[in-house]
Amino acid sequence: MTIKEFFSFKNNKYFWVNIIAMIVVVIVMIFGVLKWLDIHTHHGESVVVPDVKGMTVEEATKMFRNHGLVYVISDTKYVKDKAAGIILELKPGVGEKVKEGRTVYLTVNTLDVPLRAIPDVADNSSLRQAQAKLLNAGFKLNQIQLVNGEKDWVYGVKYQGRQLAAGEKIPLGASLTLMVGDGSGDMSEEEDSVEVFVDTEKPVTSESSSAQDDSWF
Repeated sequence: MTIKEFFSFKNNKYFWVNIIAMIVVVIVMIFGVLKWLDIHTHHGESVVVPDVKGMTVEEATKMFRNHGLVYVISDTKYVKDKAAGIILELKPGVGEKVKEGRTVYLTVNTLDVPLRAIPDVADNSSLRQAQAKLLNAGFKLNQIQLVNGEKDWVYGVKYQGRQLAAGEKIPLGASLTLMVGDGSGDMSEEEDSVEVFVDTEKPVTSESSSAQDDSWF
């Protein structure tokens, strides 16, 4: 082997070593990047959405923090049988597996009682009709208040001692008092019947007196 051939072989050897080293470095870099992405995105890791229904938002905050989750109040509803401010629904739902850091959207029972308009029942509804309309509208009813008027006819609606106008808005679920006629509006019919009875008695009285007059002859 000549000197020229020797150095040529030696240079080729270093060339291939460099190529192999570069390939190894690239492979190591790719592996490192993929590993970093797995750690950064928590690939393959998941947490279970905790059951926070019925809790206040303050109570649920601790549980979300412990599970590595964040939350957003996305909606409110009014449920009269539930305490104000508690969590009614959440999405993703309870028990679902999600990635750590996921946002959970909450629906919370509103603090403010919604208002609802009073149906038009005054002076155009019977007691039974008015009761059905008000109950269907989401109100409660107290004992009725009797007033002068036709029996079982509704003359007004009261809330906290104040008479309401049709369409006026008050809190949903409020207790209302119906002003209902006591039947005193039917007295004219009774008086007419009494007068007829008295008139029918007059001829009887005159006949009896004429009979007595005849007995004297």
